[in-house]
Amino acid sequence: MSEPLTFTLDGQAIPFTPGQTVMQAATAAGVYIPHLCHHVDFDPIGSCKVCSVRVKGRLMTSCTLPANAGMVVESETPELQADRKRLIQMLFVEGNHHCPFCERSGNCHLQALGYHLGMQDTHFVHEYPHHAVDASHSDVWLDRSRCVLCELCVRASREVDGKNVFAIGGRGLKTELLVNSPSGLLKDSDIAATDRAMSICPVGALMPKRQGFIIPIGQRPYDQADIAQHPEDT
Repeated sequence: MSEPLTFTLDGQAIPFTPGQTVMQAATAAGVYIPHLCHHVDFDPIGSCKVCSVRVKGRLMTSCTLPANAGMVVESETPELQADRKRLIQMLFVEGNHHCPFCERSGNCHLQALGYHLGMQDTHFVHEYPHHAVDASHSDVWLDRSRCVLCELCVRASREVDGKNVFAIGGRGLKTELLVNSPSGLLKDSDIAATDRAMSICPVGALMPKRQGFIIPIGQRPYDQADIAQHPEDT
């Protein structure tokens, strides 16, 4: 029997099968690489850069990097963790993320990453941008102030729900999540509270109405454990 294929991640041998990415192999081995836009159910796009690792001195997104035998990958270095923390801090100040009274607190990947990376403040000056809130639908609502433009809802609506409810539009600081309906509002779209697009949002941008506190604060996943202990969930 031939020896299993492996690469080294922070000194640990990680087995993989041909075709797997570094992120996929690490997750299968129970090793957490911080990430935000990646989800196990969808093809990676490498947009948020939180999962970046270093290979031969070069930074690469681990969600898109094919695993190769013998490669040496660095992830948990002080420099990479500092870079990740800065990315998360910028996401906090570019939106309006008020964790103490957000319905998603304790089950938010952005918040959990902040805790995981030891973020104690946002470092940068808050921008407090104005983003429209769409509460027009009877069952769901959209708060663009919390959106991190991960595109997961766009892909879920297109690939799973078959509806194409969402899209990303604009450029630079004007980039935002759009609703594909004649009015641009959720009430005139095909969205439903049961859609995969609604449940995949990693933050509190897309939420079902009247369900925000069904699970009490203190009993939510990341209230109980660090996000690194849930590597298979995202």
